[in-house]
Amino acid sequence: MKLNVVLFEPEIPQNTGNIMRSCVGFHAKLHLIKPYGFTLDEKHLKRARLDYFKYLEFEEYDSLEDFLVKNKGDFYILSRYGHKSPKEIDFTKAQNDIYLIFGKESTGLPYDFIADNLDKTFRIPTTDKVRSLNLSNCVAIMLYEASSVLNDPELIGHEPDSLKGENFIDTYKTK
Repeated sequence: MKLNVVLFEPEIPQNTGNIMRSCVGFHAKLHLIKPYGFTLDEKHLKRARLDYFKYLEFEEYDSLEDFLVKNKGDFYILSRYGHKSPKEIDFTKAQNDIYLIFGKESTGLPYDFIADNLDKTFRIPTTDKVRSLNLSNCVAIMLYEASSVLNDPELIGHEPDSLKGENFIDTYKTK
C-alpha cells in the first residue's frame, strides 16, 4: 500500500517545495495536477525543495479528470467544507493505495468534486478565527496522521547514520 499526496493546481512554489520535502521524508508519492502558479524549475521552488528533489517520486497530470482516470485507490479529500475530522479516518482499513487530495491555496478543489465525494471529505479542525491552515502544514499533518498508523518500514524513528548518526547526541558532550 502506497501513501500519495495529490495537489490540485498548486499556486505557491514555496508550499509545493515544502510538500515535496515532506513527501520524501514520509516516503509518499506526489501527484501534481496542472496548471501550476509557477514552473517546476522556478528559483523559489528549487530553494524550498533543496536537494531532496532527486529522491522525490512524483507524477504530473493535465487535469483532475486525467488524475482520476489514471489512479485508483482509497481517496481522502481535505477541504474546509468537510464535515468530518481526519481522526475519523481508519487508514488501517484501506485496501488500496491511499491518496490524500488537497486543493489549490486560493479556492481549494472544485465544488462539484467535493459535493460528489462529501463522504470522503475531511476538515482539519481549527478555531473559528481562521478559514483554513497553510497548505504545506495541512499536508504535513495528514502525512503524519497516516504514517503513524501505517507503520511504513521505510520510516525510521532515529537519526540515521547517513546524517549525524543514531547516537550522535549521546556522545556530543564527551567529545
